[in-house]
Amino acid sequence: MRKLTYYIACSIDGFIGDPKGDASSMFAFHAGEYGAAMTAEYPETIPAHVRHLLGIDPSTANRHFDTVVQGMASYRLALDIGVTSPYAHLRELVATRSLAESPDPHVELIADDLVGRVRELKAEDSPLGIWLCGGSTVAGALIEEIDELIIKTYPQVYGSGMPMFGADFTPRDFTLGAVRAYDNGVLVRTYTRKR
Repeated sequence: MRKLTYYIACSIDGFIGDPKGDASSMFAFHAGEYGAAMTAEYPETIPAHVRHLLGIDPSTANRHFDTVVQGMASYRLALDIGVTSPYAHLRELVATRSLAESPDPHVELIADDLVGRVRELKAEDSPLGIWLCGGSTVAGALIEEIDELIIKTYPQVYGSGMPMFGADFTPRDFTLGAVRAYDNGVLVRTYTRKR
């Protein structure tokens, strides 16, 4: 069975965006040593329409993920700039009830039974995993299916905003793995789900 990994950026106080989900204040940190390291390690998490700007060859192989699951708010960021398949190098699924029809044949919409669809994806035979891109509501709905967390903590405090998980209170245990600190203050932690 393959893993569902929530690979996400957040503020020191655990927010993935402002109250509307905007995380553009974090973009400035994706440079230097940190940006180079994350781009090299997780090239598939860079949207297709900006890969060339970061020097990523279109033929670069996916290293960790072959599938991305995201919510409508995350997908809307691409749609708003006219991009209908932001991760064309991955199989793309969008959890939404607001779109009746996919704007792109490469993008599968999930209106019902998100957990069931993710369980099907996890049961597939593939050496690569599934990337949960966000956002908060989707992460909350899939919290029991998440096998790994890769949390990129940016040196900012938001005070309020969109939490990492839009879920009810229930403690869930994870084991800390790798911890990497970068010269710009970003901390990347990897956790594995205790099952």
